[in-house]
Amino acid sequence: MQALMDGPSETEPLLRRGQIQRKVTNDIPVEGCSSVQDESDRNVFDNVPDAKKQIGLASAVMLIFNRVIGTGVFAAPSIILRSSGSVGMTFVMWILGALVASAGTAVYVEFGTGLPRSGGEKTYMEYIYRRPRFMITCFYAIYGLLIGWLSASSVVFGEYTLNALAIQPTTVNVRIVALLCSSFCLAAHGVFLNYGLKLQNALGFFKLFVLLIIAVSGLFSLAGVPGFAVRAGYSVPHNYTWSSFWEGSDIGLNAFVTGMYNVIWSYIGYSNANYALSEVRDPIRTIKRAAPLAMILIAIAYLSVNVAYFAVVSKQDMLEGGTMAAALFFRNIFGPATERILSAVIALSVLGNLMSILFTQGRVVQELGREGVLPLSSFFASNKPFNAPLAGLFAQWLISMIIMVAAPPGDAYLFIVNFSSYPLTMFNMLISGGLLLLYTPAFKSYEWRPPFRAWKTIVIFFFLSNVFLAIVPMVPPSPGSDVYEHLPYWSHVVIALSIGLLGIIYWFVFFDWIPRKRGYHIVQETILQDDGVPRNVLRRIRNGSGDEGRT
Repeated sequence: MQALMDGPSETEPLLRRGQIQRKVTNDIPVEGCSSVQDESDRNVFDNVPDAKKQIGLASAVMLIFNRVIGTGVFAAPSIILRSSGSVGMTFVMWILGALVASAGTAVYVEFGTGLPRSGGEKTYMEYIYRRPRFMITCFYAIYGLLIGWLSASSVVFGEYTLNALAIQPTTVNVRIVALLCSSFCLAAHGVFLNYGLKLQNALGFFKLFVLLIIAVSGLFSLAGVPGFAVRAGYSVPHNYTWSSFWEGSDIGLNAFVTGMYNVIWSYIGYSNANYALSEVRDPIRTIKRAAPLAMILIAIAYLSVNVAYFAVVSKQDMLEGGTMAAALFFRNIFGPATERILSAVIALSVLGNLMSILFTQGRVVQELGREGVLPLSSFFASNKPFNAPLAGLFAQWLISMIIMVAAPPGDAYLFIVNFSSYPLTMFNMLISGGLLLLYTPAFKSYEWRPPFRAWKTIVIFFFLSNVFLAIVPMVPPSPGSDVYEHLPYWSHVVIALSIGLLGIIYWFVFFDWIPRKRGYHIVQETILQDDGVPRNVLRRIRNGSGDEGRT
C-alpha cells in the first residue's frame, strides 16, 4: 500500500465543499427545506454538519473490531482444522485469510479517502457505474433493505444467553431473547445514540480483554507456568513438535477451498466503518488509521488465540469433540464449570457484533433514503426525533426480526445465513473491479486521485479472492459435505442473484419504461433538511420543456 505524494493531502477529499453545491434561487423549497443544486454528476463530499460527527478513532476501530469478531474466534478454529487436516495448515490458512483481509482493507481505505461519506459499497458503485443512471442504486437498494443482517446473530445471542442462564434453549425462548436483544440495540442506537456508542466501544474493549486472557493463558500453559497446565483427565497436546505440526495435512483442492472459504468469511467486516463515514470526525485521516489498526488487532487476535487453543487442546479432541475450540480450552485449563461463563462471554461478544451491524446498516438505509430512489425516501433519510437515523435502524430491525421469526431451524435458517453473505461478495467484486477500471485511460475523466492509493497488485488480489468466493458456492460439494439437507447447494446463490434482478426490474419500470412512455425524464436535486443534512429529491421534467439543464 502506498500514499500518493502528488495528490490531495490526507485531509482533503476529491472535491471541496465549494465545488459541490450552490444555492438555487429560482426553485421552491421542498418540505420547508432550502433547496440546493448538485453541480457534479455525483456528489462525493457529504456536507453533514460537524455536530453530527460523533465517531472518533477509537469508535471507528471498534465498529470494525466488533463487526469482525463475533463467534468465529471461538468456533472457527475447529472448523478450519477439519478442512486443513493439520495444525500447520490451519495457521497457513489463517495467515492467507489475513492477507485477503488486508487487501480488502486497502481497497476500502482508498475508497473511503476518495469518497469520505456514508454508504460504503452503495457510494462507491454509484461513483463508478454512473450509466444507466439510478440503476446501480436500485440494484443495491433491494439488498440493503431485504437482507436482514441481524437475524442470524440475534439467534446466536439468544442461544448463548440461555445457556449462560442454565435455561434449556427452545425455538420459542431463543427467538424471544433474540427479539429483546435486537430491540435493545435499536433503542440504544436510535434513541440514546451517545450511550449506544459508548456501550458498543465498551463491548469491543471487553472482547479484546477476553482474547488477551485466552492468548496469555495459552502461552503460560505452553511455557509450563504453574496453574495453567492441562487438568488431569484431559489429553495433553503435543501440537508444536515439527512432525505433529504438519501431520495429516490435507492439500487436496476441495479441502483447501473449503477451509479458505471459512477463513476469509471469518475476517469479513473490514468495511464496516465506511458505512458511517459521514459521522466520522476528520474521516480521511481517521479511516486511514482506524481500518488498518482494527485489522492488525484482529489478525493478531486470531493467530494468538489459535496458538493458545493448540497449546491446551489436543488435535484429536478438537477434531472429534464436536465442541467449539474455546469450550475445550476453558475446560482443559479452568475446568468444566466454566462453560456457563464462556457462554456469557460469547453472548456479550455477539451483542457487540449486533450493535455494530445495526449501527452501520441502519445508516446504509438512511443513505438510500437520501438518494431519493425509494418510496418514503424522506422518512428513511430523517434523523428525527432523536437526532439519529431511527427510521433506517427500524427498517433493518423490522426485516431482520421478520426473517428471524419466520425462518425455522435447519435448512431454511442456514439458507438465510448463506444468502445474506453472498451479496457482499458481489459488491466486493464490483467495487474492486471498478477500482481497476478507474486506473485505466478510459476512466481518466473521473480524475480519481484519492489521498491514499492501494497497490494495483493488491486490488487485483482482492478482486480475484472475491471471484473465488463467488464461484465456490456453485461447485458441487464433496460426498458427505452437503450444504443443506433438502435444498440444492446452489439455492442461496440463485435467490441472491434473483433479488438483484428485482432491483434492476424496479429501475427499468420506474426510471426508464414509464418515463419514456409518459414523455418525461427524471432529474435529481439536492435539498437541505431541517437538521442541515442534505438529501436528494427526484423531479419529473417533461421532455422538451426547456428545463433539461437542471439535472
